Amino acid sequence: MEQKIRAIIIDDEKLARDIVKTYLSKYPSIEIIGECTNGFDAVKMISDDAPDLIFLDIQMPKLTGFEMLEIIDNPPVIIFTTAFDQYAIKAFEVNATDYLLKPFSEERFDDAINKAVKQVENKTGLDKKLDGLLRHIDNR
Repeated sequence: MEQKIRAIIIDDEKLARDIVKTYLSKYPSIEIIGECTNGFDAVKMISDDAPDLIFLDIQMPKLTGFEMLEIIDNPPVIIFTTAFDQYAIKAFEVNATDYLLKPFSEERFDDAINKAVKQVENKTGLDKKLDGLLRHIDNR
């Protein structure tokens, strides 16, 4: 059985989280492991649960999406979901996979998911290769 992609939705607006959940419902390979309404809770959940993918709003109470990313080590694959277009360049500077401008269509969401799934698979494959290489070195 193929391992599921574990995702967290981080957005202070319930409607925005619900739309992401609705669009994700047709992707059985992606499991939503949590939701957060602010950056502080998200930092804790990411560090505790190590998701493969996050859907991240930028403007949130307490910590913005960008401030949150500065705190976490080894961030997961990121799809920004925001109503503000002025942060797009900065989003790609922090290695975002995609930048969905609210309100986004399901078709646009699907494009972002396809990119993210490839990125998660590449990252997972690379991690496995590195683990194998390190075990090989340790066994010498």
